[in-house]
Amino acid sequence: MIRIEGLTKRFGANTVLDGIDLIIQDGERVVIIGPSGTGKSTLLRTLNYLDRPDAGRITVGDVSVDAAKASRSDILALRRVTSMVFQNYGLFANKTALENIMEALVTVQKRPRDEAEAQARSILAETGLVDKADSYPASLSGGQQQRVGIGRAMAIGAELMLFDEPTSALDPEWVGEVLGLMRSVAERRQTMLIVTHEMRFAREIADRVIFMEGGHIVEQGAPDAIFDTPQDPRLKKFLRSVSG
Repeated sequence: MIRIEGLTKRFGANTVLDGIDLIIQDGERVVIIGPSGTGKSTLLRTLNYLDRPDAGRITVGDVSVDAAKASRSDILALRRVTSMVFQNYGLFANKTALENIMEALVTVQKRPRDEAEAQARSILAETGLVDKADSYPASLSGGQQQRVGIGRAMAIGAELMLFDEPTSALDPEWVGEVLGLMRSVAERRQTMLIVTHEMRFAREIADRVIFMEGGHIVEQGAPDAIFDTPQDPRLKKFLRSVSG
């Protein structure tokens, strides 16, 4: 189980996350929607301390970190049980697709290189990129780079996978292949927290949809309830804006 309690993040005088409380069950797929600038991506970034929260507690399985006294070892322990897929891919430009997937296995998990390579090649096969093992990011399409990014997150075996608008930087022709890979990951009952503007995908993949606005969770529920019978006026306004 993932438990988020009182998570708060400020940038100067601007409170981006205002005491977020959230529980995610093992194997649950939770999608976050909402206007730009409302704290969705910041929530994901604070969950593995890419942005350090100002207050709150994050618990992922047996790892629990309190922002008031988080040590370096606490943060590293949290990062070992979470993985992040970035909207701008976040690949190492000087490493091949194979090496990008191997990196965390070798440097963080201290796996033997031959074992890490075997797992990375297996992941490349699952992502449909076995023939791109020796290719560098600059020679890959946006869709291929994002599939490597997802493969890297898969390889870690994290308890919680975080997806920060994984299709927002892609040309339209690459969106489908990335969403297809995410569906494949979801079918394994991987615990996932996804920020996306793809409303059709959110309805299809989510067990629960959360609507955020102004640094708060405003409404949450099953996809049909959120999209077909929204209750909060702010959610209704947002859905009208994204439907055309």
